[in-house]
Amino acid sequence: MARSLVGFTVLLGFTVLLLFLSICESASFFQPIFDSHRSAAVELFSPDHGSFKSLEETYEALRTFDVLGIEKKPDVTATACRLVSETVGSSSSTLKDLFYALKANSIVKCKINDKAYQGIITRLNAAVDGANSLPDFYYSVGGLVLVKGSKGDVQLADADGIFRSVKAFRQSDGRWRFSSNNPESSAFAAGIALETLAGVVSLASPELDQSLISTLNSDISKLFDSIEKYDDGALYFDDKLVDGHDHQGPLATTSSVVRGLTAFAAVTDERLNIPSNKILGLANFFLGIGVPGDAKDLFNQIDSLACLESNRQCFALAVLMVSIPLILSLPSTVLSVTKEDSLQVNVNTVLGSNAPPLTVKLVGVFTSGSKAASLVESQELVFDDGTGMYNFNNLPKSIDVGSYTFVFEIVLHEPEHEKIYVTGGQKKVPIFVSGLVKIENAEIAVLDSDLGSIETQKTNHLQKLRVSFKLTTPHGLAFKPHQALLKLRHESKVEHIFVVGNSGKQFEINFLGLVEKFFYLSGRYDIELAVGDAVMENSLLRAIGHIELDLPEPPEKATRPPPQPVDPYSRYGPKAEITHIFRAPEKRPPKELSLAFLGLTFLPLLGFLIGVSLACTASFILSFNQKELNCRYTKFLETLTRVESMSDLLVSPAFFITDISEGEVKHFNFQSVKGCNFSGIILLRLGVNLNNFPSNTVPATFATLFHVSIGAVLSLYVLFWLKLDLFQTLKLLGFLGVILVLVGHRVLSHLAATSAKLKSA
Repeated sequence: MARSLVGFTVLLGFTVLLLFLSICESASFFQPIFDSHRSAAVELFSPDHGSFKSLEETYEALRTFDVLGIEKKPDVTATACRLVSETVGSSSSTLKDLFYALKANSIVKCKINDKAYQGIITRLNAAVDGANSLPDFYYSVGGLVLVKGSKGDVQLADADGIFRSVKAFRQSDGRWRFSSNNPESSAFAAGIALETLAGVVSLASPELDQSLISTLNSDISKLFDSIEKYDDGALYFDDKLVDGHDHQGPLATTSSVVRGLTAFAAVTDERLNIPSNKILGLANFFLGIGVPGDAKDLFNQIDSLACLESNRQCFALAVLMVSIPLILSLPSTVLSVTKEDSLQVNVNTVLGSNAPPLTVKLVGVFTSGSKAASLVESQELVFDDGTGMYNFNNLPKSIDVGSYTFVFEIVLHEPEHEKIYVTGGQKKVPIFVSGLVKIENAEIAVLDSDLGSIETQKTNHLQKLRVSFKLTTPHGLAFKPHQALLKLRHESKVEHIFVVGNSGKQFEINFLGLVEKFFYLSGRYDIELAVGDAVMENSLLRAIGHIELDLPEPPEKATRPPPQPVDPYSRYGPKAEITHIFRAPEKRPPKELSLAFLGLTFLPLLGFLIGVSLACTASFILSFNQKELNCRYTKFLETLTRVESMSDLLVSPAFFITDISEGEVKHFNFQSVKGCNFSGIILLRLGVNLNNFPSNTVPATFATLFHVSIGAVLSLYVLFWLKLDLFQTLKLLGFLGVILVLVGHRVLSHLAATSAKLKSA
């Protein structure tokens, strides 16, 4: 008996849903085409890169958009005209492509010259003469009918012979074969045959023998004898599954029959012997599909309904032979007594067009599942010119909270409209009347076998728990909910659910017989009450109290409580905080001692910098006599012209610098002489070993880059210590490392070659 709170709530809602569906299935009603179909058409007929996959799909999209009157649709006119022009101008195009090209052209109105039309007529006439199957006749005759609609002067020379050739595929049960080689009959082929024969009749000159046309009436009647029916009154055609490749579903088969039927009705003077209720049943079949999820199915639905509704959208005069169905629908099938909702009814054609002048009568209102008399008398609904709806205001007191079946009837004002439209007689519509239900006389009591009812929240296994309450409707009548459940939940989360009886009766729980089911768990039990119904606007799930239950000690072999399910959402909740104790830091020397050691570390570097500074100062700021300076400088230049290596500069510069200590103090900037600058002379004076430094320009450049690269790497280490992270440092070090390897290899190669030459010399 243990259940979770989620399962308890779902069980209640699911049961109410089943009740709702069972009532809806008892009397279904249909809605005409509305905006959802238009949205689906735009979504399903979406061109790929501005065009559809085939001419057939192009025509189906154009036809669907045209019937539904969609304004914001993909602009495929230019692409469609290009495909049409290519197809009609090509002698290699198939009959099927040519047929759908002409169908698409009947909507987009592309420019086709007379020469192209003559070629099409010649080719189609030849195809009619050589046809040996029903599809060949269908595409060739259908193409000629479309050309006649554009040019107006197309005829069949041997219409009687072609009519008899097509009738040769007829079967005795009203179905047709696709070819003489295929013995299987098909309702889908019957629709194609009727549409083909209608085309032959329209192209005949002179008029066709009426006896040939009259014989088709009996064939159509036989075909409708095989029609199938759903429980909701919808009628449809279906073929037996013989060949899975050629099999068409009920929607495609029924659509083919409707197109053929309305096409044949357009060319005959005789009224077809088809009961009007069957036409309405076909319309209900297409409307009962709802909004298809496939483009082909949506086209078949919309095109068939268009043929049933209006001769303007199908074939001229078809309206005189096939009645137009009128659909009664309700914007809402739920009325609230508390809110005083009014009943509203719409009457439209299958495509949502306005109906002719008529009256809607409410024949009766019956309680669902009851055979009692009607709760209201027959009366007419009031028509609202502003909304175009028929209204029934102020529901009578006899209609309270519950589920009902409303019976409507449509009465046409004009007698001649009865020959054009079909209403289908009385229409049953399931309607829910909801409202706020009051809870009265609620009581929870603990019963003792000796003392009766006692006021206490503590009980034991020898006592009983009694729960009672009464539900009343807004009109004060007793209300019996579809579900009333009582739940006891132990503090360990173990739950027990009980089904409460009908309203007004007491419900008791005898703990003596439930000790084992309660798993001998003593302690606090919270009590929750759930009351729900499809027509109850204030269905509730409410905590109503708690008890302290004292049960005997469990025996050794007693059943233990089942493990409670884990809340699946608990994994997303906050986790327990992790407490981590870090290792105590090791003892370090005083801060002053560390700073002193750091200062000692930088003393050699400081001494080096001071020495360089003094050497530079002594070299640049000299006291000399101007005349002596010019002389010594000239001598210095002469000496430099005889220098063969950097080691020869160790004497001449020193001599020059130390020999001009007399005279006037001047500042002299020594420029580079023979590739050697003054900073290099200073380094030599400081004792830097440049014996192996290359003297040629290219090797000297690589040697300089090598030392600069080493300095850049050292600078990168400093930046890593100050601000860069490891990944940034590795990226820069990789770049500098490549340069360092290349220039270093070049320098070392030069030094190795120079050393080899000296040794060989």
